Amino acid sequence: MELVQGLPQPINERATVLTIGAFDGVHLGHQHLITTTVRRAGALGFQSAVLTFDPHPDLVLHPSRKRLYLADLEERIELISALGVDLLIVLPFTGEVMALSAQQFMSRICQAVALRELYVGWDFALGRRREGDLPRLREIGKGLGYVAHTVEPFSLDGATISSTRIRELLRAGDVEEATTLLGRAFTVRGPVIEGDRRGRKIGFPTANIAVDQQRMLPGDGVYVCRAWLDDRHYGAVTNVGVRPTFDGTRRTVEAYLLDFAGDIYGATLRLNFLHRLRGEQKFDGITALVEQITRDTGAAREWLKKHSQSPMAKA
Repeated sequence: MELVQGLPQPINERATVLTIGAFDGVHLGHQHLITTTVRRAGALGFQSAVLTFDPHPDLVLHPSRKRLYLADLEERIELISALGVDLLIVLPFTGEVMALSAQQFMSRICQAVALRELYVGWDFALGRRREGDLPRLREIGKGLGYVAHTVEPFSLDGATISSTRIRELLRAGDVEEATTLLGRAFTVRGPVIEGDRRGRKIGFPTANIAVDQQRMLPGDGVYVCRAWLDDRHYGAVTNVGVRPTFDGTRRTVEAYLLDFAGDIYGATLRLNFLHRLRGEQKFDGITALVEQITRDTGAAREWLKKHSQSPMAKA
C-alpha cells in the first residue's frame, strides 16, 4: 500500500475508486465500506484508495468537546492496509480544509488522483457546513468525471455498528461486545515506563504503560488481556484505573504478564482486551489486595484456557 500525506497534485494518474472517512476504530462498518471500494476497484482494474483525516474532524469543528480515539493513526494505517487498499491518503484536517466547499474539496481530490467512482456511507457529508451530501457529490461528479455511490450501514443482529456505540460499550467495560463490533480485540499500546514498583514488592510486578492521553480506555476495572512484545505474546491481568487502595488519582494502565520475567522498560507493549473480570475496588490493606490479585490471576488463566481456540483471544 502506498501512503501519502496530504494532497500533492498529482499523486498518480491511475483510474481510482475512492472512499472517504475518519474511520476511527476501523470497525466492521468501516471495513464493509472499505472492502466494497477495494472489490469494486478490482473488478474495474482500477486503483483502490482511502482518504482519511488526522486529527479527527470533530476535534477541529468542536474543539471544546473531548474526543478520545478508538485507534490512533498508526493503528488505523495498519488496519486499512490489511484490507488490501492500494493507496491511503492521510489529510491533515485544518481550519483551511474545514472552510473548503464540497466543490473545492472534490476538485482537489480530482487534481491528485484520476477519480472515477466514489463510495461513501449513507449519512456521509463533507465540505463547509456539511453541504456535500450524496446528491451534491453526485452533482459535482458530473462536472469532475466521477460517479458517487452510497453504501448502506452495516448492521449486526439488527443494530447499526458505530464508533459511538463502541465507545459506550468500552465505557461500560464490555470489551467482549466491543470486540464483536470492531471485528478484533480492542487494543491499546505504548512504551513501558517506570512506576512506583509496588507490584514488584507484593509479588506481582506490573508493566506500567504510557498510553496517549487522546486514546480511549475501557472503564476502570480488571481485565484479561493478551500482551504482545514484538512477536511474542503472553496472557495478562490488566488494571485500568486510579489504584484506590493506594489513594491514587491518576488513571493508569498496568499489566501483570503471566509466565514472564524480565526488564521491559522502554519496550512497546500492546494489550488486547479480551474479558472484564471485575470493577476496580479499594481494599482494606495489602493482604486483601494480594489475595484478590491471586484470584484474578487464576481466573485469567482459566478464561484464557477455556478460550484458547478463539481467534479473538489469539489476535
